[in-house]
Amino acid sequence: MAPQKIGADAALKELDGWNKVAGGRDAIARTLKFDDFNAAFGFMTRVALKADKMDHHPEWFNVYNTVEIVLTTHDCDGVSAQDIEMAKFIDSAASA
Repeated sequence: MAPQKIGADAALKELDGWNKVAGGRDAIARTLKFDDFNAAFGFMTRVALKADKMDHHPEWFNVYNTVEIVLTTHDCDGVSAQDIEMAKFIDSAASA
């Protein structure tokens, strides 16, 4: 069974630092900056391990100390509870 779509607006009520993706796409995004590439890559590794366990992988882009992340659930064509869980983990990993 496909995850239930919650929607970006509802998800953003539970999250700080995240934004709705422009262009009518039901997705949320966040840009994070770290001290250096090593810190950014370490963060990405922690998120990758969690994503693999959840079978829910972010769209992301990394240049040196900056990581841009987009979350959406393709199975329901929008933001689901999985995205909120992943966003909360990302927030925790980023502050570690």
